[in-house]
Amino acid sequence: MSSSHSQTIEPRSLAQSFWLSFLGTSPDWYKYTIIAFLLINPILLFSGVNVMVVGWLLVLQFIFTLAMALTCYPLLPGGLLAVEAIILGLTSPEAVYGEIEQNLEVILLLMFMVAGIYFMKDLLLFIFSKLLILIRSKLLLSFLFSAVAAFLSAFLDALTVMAVIIAVILGFYAIYNTVKAGLADIPEDVYDIPELADEHQAELDELRAFLRNLVMHGAVGTALGGVMTLVGEPQNLLIANRLDWEFLQFVVEMAPVTVPVLIVGLTTCLLLEITKICGYGAKLPQAVFEIIQTAHQREMDEMTHSYRSALIVQALAAIILIVALASHVAEVGLIGLLIIVLQTAFNGETEEHNIGKAFQEALPFTALLVVFFAIVAVIHGAHLFAPISDWVLGLPTESQPGFYYIANGLLSAISDNVFVATVYIQDVADAYAAGEITRQQFDLLGIAINTGTNIPSILTPNGQAAFLFLLTSSLAPLIRLSYGRMVLMAIPYFVTMGTTGWICVNWFLI
Repeated sequence: MSSSHSQTIEPRSLAQSFWLSFLGTSPDWYKYTIIAFLLINPILLFSGVNVMVVGWLLVLQFIFTLAMALTCYPLLPGGLLAVEAIILGLTSPEAVYGEIEQNLEVILLLMFMVAGIYFMKDLLLFIFSKLLILIRSKLLLSFLFSAVAAFLSAFLDALTVMAVIIAVILGFYAIYNTVKAGLADIPEDVYDIPELADEHQAELDELRAFLRNLVMHGAVGTALGGVMTLVGEPQNLLIANRLDWEFLQFVVEMAPVTVPVLIVGLTTCLLLEITKICGYGAKLPQAVFEIIQTAHQREMDEMTHSYRSALIVQALAAIILIVALASHVAEVGLIGLLIIVLQTAFNGETEEHNIGKAFQEALPFTALLVVFFAIVAVIHGAHLFAPISDWVLGLPTESQPGFYYIANGLLSAISDNVFVATVYIQDVADAYAAGEITRQQFDLLGIAINTGTNIPSILTPNGQAAFLFLLTSSLAPLIRLSYGRMVLMAIPYFVTMGTTGWICVNWFLI
């Protein structure tokens, strides 16, 4: 997490003030690196270095900013690189606008669907809270956490589902710590809860391990469901648009890969809890459960009619959302806007600033997506990926999907799956438009790109927005969920799900 207290000392000079303000709390080495990038590019270009070389360098620099997302949100350094690319003539504002225009549906998805699901948070919190309270078997609870997260992510937005899981886990953590600290009410900031006495530390460590298990099972669940439908992840809609697939067709075409991966992923969840490897298998102490159960029962007893009516409205909106998506009554983003209107109108959200909060989660990433498109415009303008695509497309037809799956998976794990999918699907679409591949091959490669960017990318927090959101949340340090621990806990899923996806792409689709 970035600290808000690190720049409280008044700078000694104006120059120091500019330096401290540049990229905020990012470390000096990172700032120097970004400045070096911005200086090297024009020097090489005006020295007569081939445009393709400079373009590739810019792409690698941008991937670096994605990989270092925990150091600085990529919108800032990536945006500077995109602006420089336009100034240097590596692309043009018209080309960037053209990319945005082609992908308007994805932008509408992020703007309106994520905000629409924001107004369903009470319902989602209710569902996950009930699971944790009613299911006493850790094996069954883990399975249901992952399965429910998968189902919700298939129809809603994986990032928002992850936000709800975080809120549930954070709430239970706060309840236990508040009671043990002897406080009457839960503080607004969970960090305001005093440190617990030494006699509670062993119990607290068990609770942390238990909550880490659940949140990681839930995170993987968002990936399992997110790959299955065109609304699960932003790049899915982008790929579906290129392939000209609607909601149900997307589900059916992806099913030969996504259904086996779902089965293997949920089976892996059970096996991890049984074998207790990689930090899994932690139990919830009985004393902790009794504290959480008491607090939950008190909350249920105090539930108001207005809260119940809000849950009913949200449940009806969820049904309308699923039916509207399945029947494709409108573009996905417009369906999201419909959900916003229905929920705000019937739940009395009439204040502009309250409605505006729903857009806070999605708009930073929407802005970053536009920067993606600027870099993609550079790639397309200089034909940077043409040699790679030509090489893969020159392989035997039956080998191409497997290679695309691996290439997309590895690159997504170190950078960002939306960016990777944007680049590769456009290259394949161009090849199809040029008559270099058949429609059947175009469909197969589209499936390989979608599954490749969604499944192996769970290896690191960089690959999936939901995983990165979890790592940078206020929950992660409280339950001791570090970058390394996330990778360790993701490895078994990466191996089983990634291998299954590759096998299905290679054999089931050919």
